[in-house]
Amino acid sequence: MLKEVFSDASSVVVTLNHGLTVAEITGLRTRMKEAGGQVKVAKNRLARLALQGTPREALGDCFKGPTVMMYSADPVVAPKIVAEFAKTNDKLEIVGGSLDESILDANGVKALAELPSLDELRAQLIGLIQSPAQKIASVLQAPGGQIARVLNARAEKEQAA
Repeated sequence: MLKEVFSDASSVVVTLNHGLTVAEITGLRTRMKEAGGQVKVAKNRLARLALQGTPREALGDCFKGPTVMMYSADPVVAPKIVAEFAKTNDKLEIVGGSLDESILDANGVKALAELPSLDELRAQLIGLIQSPAQKIASVLQAPGGQIARVLNARAEKEQAA
C-alpha cells in the first residue's frame, strides 16, 4: 500500500504532529479528501522500507518522530491544504515532501503550495482563450449595431419631418 502511494502520488508532504487532537486531524482528513488528496499515518520504519527502491528514497530522512503524510495526484493539492492548515495550527509542522521525483524541503513545499492547482490553471487558460473570441465577436457586431443606429436615427428623422 505505501509503496503504491510513493509510486503513484504526484506530490507527498511529510509533517510532524505536535499533539493534534482527533477533531483537528479529522478536519484535515476531510479537507484533504474533498480536494482529492489523502492523509496517512504510518510507522516511520514501514514508510522508509516502502521508499526503498523508489525515486523518492531520499524522502526517508523526513520520517523521524510523530509523522503524518499527505499525498495527492494533483501536484499542488496536498501542499496547499497542508500549508493552509499549518498557518492556522502550530501543532502541525511541515518537514519536507516530494514532487514527482524531486525531494523538497519545508520551504519548497510552501512554495509549491502557492502555485495554482491544475483546475485553476485550466480555468485561467479557458479564460485566456475565450477573451479574444469575445473581443472578436464584439468587433464584428459593432458595425451592424452602428448601421442599425444610423437607420433608426434616419427613420426617426423622416417621421419627425
